[in-house]
Amino acid sequence: MNHRELLDHLDESGIVDRAIDRASRESQEEVRREFSWDVIASHRERLMRLVRRRLPNAQDAEDCVQEAMLRAAAHGNLDQDRIGPFLTSVALRLCVDHYRELERRRRLLRRAADVGGPELPDEGVCDQDFGRWLLGQVHLLRGRERQVVLARAHGISTLEFARMHQISVKAAEGAFTRGRARLRLLCARALDGAAA
Repeated sequence: MNHRELLDHLDESGIVDRAIDRASRESQEEVRREFSWDVIASHRERLMRLVRRRLPNAQDAEDCVQEAMLRAAAHGNLDQDRIGPFLTSVALRLCVDHYRELERRRRLLRRAADVGGPELPDEGVCDQDFGRWLLGQVHLLRGRERQVVLARAHGISTLEFARMHQISVKAAEGAFTRGRARLRLLCARALDGAAA
């Protein structure tokens, strides 16, 4: 079979037409992607101004804009007329995500900083002694307040206490809050008396 006969055979079976259709679709897809990227890239400066007002660091603003543009480019069925609002929405959400991440890191650092260095022996002894004194003051509280504070001192949650005593959680929490406030008042009076 010569070259011409092979082409005629392929043409009859539709292989050539399918190959041409596929090549045409691929080239149309490539043109559409290039057109889409050109449209997306045309919003870059506007997005930079928008994000730069919200993020003080220029590198963070650039990262945010690039991420928004990549998300728009990866979105296969994005309407050309909706690219601008889509980019704006994504960029603003990325700004919010940036600040959420900063706040999460700040809280984590604060928590790590609170751990601090090792406690001095005299501080531990003083804390234990104060805890024993404060636990001794619990007998000055009223019935339910005393019960819930002692339960919490033994590691029983307010919810468990409410179930054990068949009262509402709100009532148990209220009794604990009142008891804690009375203990603070007793502690403040004791400290005022010690200072005088």
